[in-house]
Amino acid sequence: MANIGSKSGLAIVLSKVKGFENPKVSAEQYITDSEVAASVLWEAFMSEDLKNESIIADFGCGTGILGIGALILGVKQVFFIDSDAEVMEIAKKNLEKVKSEGLIEGEAIFIHSDITEFDKKVDVVIENPPFGVKVRHADKVFLEKAMNSAPVIWTLHKSESKKFISALSEDKGFEISKEMQFDFPLKSTMRFHKRRIHRINVSAFRLYRKSKISKHPRK
Repeated sequence: MANIGSKSGLAIVLSKVKGFENPKVSAEQYITDSEVAASVLWEAFMSEDLKNESIIADFGCGTGILGIGALILGVKQVFFIDSDAEVMEIAKKNLEKVKSEGLIEGEAIFIHSDITEFDKKVDVVIENPPFGVKVRHADKVFLEKAMNSAPVIWTLHKSESKKFISALSEDKGFEISKEMQFDFPLKSTMRFHKRRIHRINVSAFRLYRKSKISKHPRK
């Protein structure tokens, strides 16, 4: 792990990550707050989900804040997956900036595709998927793919989605083991936004497969 010392140290580094230049409404491209990202990643690190030998996938990586944070915390490898080529370029630049500061040793692999096409098995999926406001069930697509890809998932959703996430998890053999609640700031990035910051109730859920976790194969 880089010498950042604490969750607040991680948040400071992540606050320098550049956000979206031309955010798309339909894709719900909102900046993941650096304090929230640091809190979730630090909890995952303290839960021993982010280890030196861990292979991670950042679904819908956007400008890369979650995957970059995981690399700062010392994981072996992160797959950054997003269908938007423009934001992938921003993510690459963000990664290079952090690497230039000597904070990353692990490997980053960028995959420009829809997350449904991802065919690797990893140790953990981290994601801040669309909340399904603009495209119904967009969050379900991310969850189902994550459940097919890893035995452990850290995922951000509107807190009101907990019942749906719990039911889907039960159906897929997963269970919610932790929930972190945030007063999530949505910063004004779209032309139609009237307030500089709009806050919503968001939860980060840790989901784990209830059986055969240690036997999960990679390929």
